[in-house]
Amino acid sequence: MYKNEFDNCLKQNKIFKSYMFYGQSSYLVERYSLDIAKILANGEDIEKIYFEEYDFKYIKNRLMQSSLFSSTNIILVKIDKKIPKKELDSLVEACTSNKDSYFILACLGEADFKSMESSFTGKNSSVFVRFFQPSSAEAISFLEHEAKQLNLKYEISALNHLYFMHKTDLALCVNDLKKLAILDEIINPHIVDANCFGIGAVDFDTFLFNLLSYKDISDDLEKILEEGTNEIFILNQITSFVQQLFMISSYARVFGQVNAKEILGYIPPKHIWDAKAKLAINKNPKQFQDILEYLLKIELDFKTSKISNQNLYLQAALRKFTVLFR
Repeated sequence: MYKNEFDNCLKQNKIFKSYMFYGQSSYLVERYSLDIAKILANGEDIEKIYFEEYDFKYIKNRLMQSSLFSSTNIILVKIDKKIPKKELDSLVEACTSNKDSYFILACLGEADFKSMESSFTGKNSSVFVRFFQPSSAEAISFLEHEAKQLNLKYEISALNHLYFMHKTDLALCVNDLKKLAILDEIINPHIVDANCFGIGAVDFDTFLFNLLSYKDISDDLEKILEEGTNEIFILNQITSFVQQLFMISSYARVFGQVNAKEILGYIPPKHIWDAKAKLAINKNPKQFQDILEYLLKIELDFKTSKISNQNLYLQAALRKFTVLFR
């Protein structure tokens, strides 16, 4: 099940006995896990077991027994590696057989959690939810929700700035919002710059602009990769950036002007928007088609070919990119 389907279940007040959350967005995995736990019980009735604390026998015994102090028995488990299928099936079954117990599994990291989906089915009143990276508009909406929860006074441009500063990592953004909440002033981009520090030595926005301006990005790309940034993540961000430019260019060709809110669903910082609009308008549809086909070929090579070193392959492909489309 995907996020939209699960959101519809929530709107219908549908309750499951066991939940599994996993996917590309650790922020959404953790947020939904905690939100569901709070729907099912009060905070003091939720037992949280994280990572190395995982103990199959203990959790199963807790799920099979009813709580002595509450009408509900909630176990929230956070893991970063797969649970053997026999153990997982047994935990889900324990919830099915005990009307008072609920099991929530938050899967974080890059393990093959997809193979665990089969333990969560409608037959045992359980559900798995897979999250993908939210769009920029969705992400800013999540940050607005978090800011309001913290009673934070803010300018929307500050949230946009924070989001791109942290390379679209929502978890890091939320952590910084909590820090900014102690300031008794309206949060704007300048305050974000003064109190928050983006990850990485290279500004990712600058890297994207330089790449699509066909400048030499070799040094910046090497630094980004040295910081441990995943090759697939970099490729996805480049593709997303090009798609945004194409949307801006297409809108301008149809309406003769550009409107950030209508095109992207949110308003980026002015200097970023102005630079994107200028870059987009200078490209024609054929150029966008050629660029996107090239990026898709790189992604296909990653997923279907036996590339021994994705790091070097990406560096070579993006150097070639700046020559091909200049």
